[in-house]
Amino acid sequence: MWMHAKLTHMTQTIRIIGIDPGLRRTGWGIIETIGNSLRFIASGTVVSDGDLDLASRLCQLHDGLAEVVHSYQPNEAAVEQTFVNKDAVATLKLGQARGVVMLVPARAGLPVAEYAPNAVKKSVIGVGHGEKQQIHMMLKILMPKAEFKGNDAADALAIAICHAHNRGGQRMRQALAG
Repeated sequence: MWMHAKLTHMTQTIRIIGIDPGLRRTGWGIIETIGNSLRFIASGTVVSDGDLDLASRLCQLHDGLAEVVHSYQPNEAAVEQTFVNKDAVATLKLGQARGVVMLVPARAGLPVAEYAPNAVKKSVIGVGHGEKQQIHMMLKILMPKAEFKGNDAADALAIAICHAHNRGGQRMRQALAG
């Protein structure tokens, strides 16, 4: 019985959306994982209009990301954790955007995992500190068919890959805690 469940888990295709939150630009990337293999599905960026008020911009992020989730039907979501910078106002706005970004998949019934930026880099390039160019290069090695325009979409794909690598251990920790 246990072996059958393990084999089923190893051959099950899981679609993951990785999300790199930002008020101006929120990157998203969708991959599928089956066993240890990764397959690129799509990526892009939801952009808000900087001339609008904050509430309207948050609505734009919500609606754009909700459309992505509806179109691609992921099974799980992963979001990058916010770092605190010296500008408190910018940090607060990023936090609000991140709240919207976490709400969209949660409202769609998806489990939402969070990863620190260093954990994402370590998962993709092997070290916790690296340049954007290294992430882009490793994305092309891990998923040769991956297409991404800009750092936001690339970061989102890296977040999805990080989740694919860590999801089994995370589910185990949740089961033990629950």
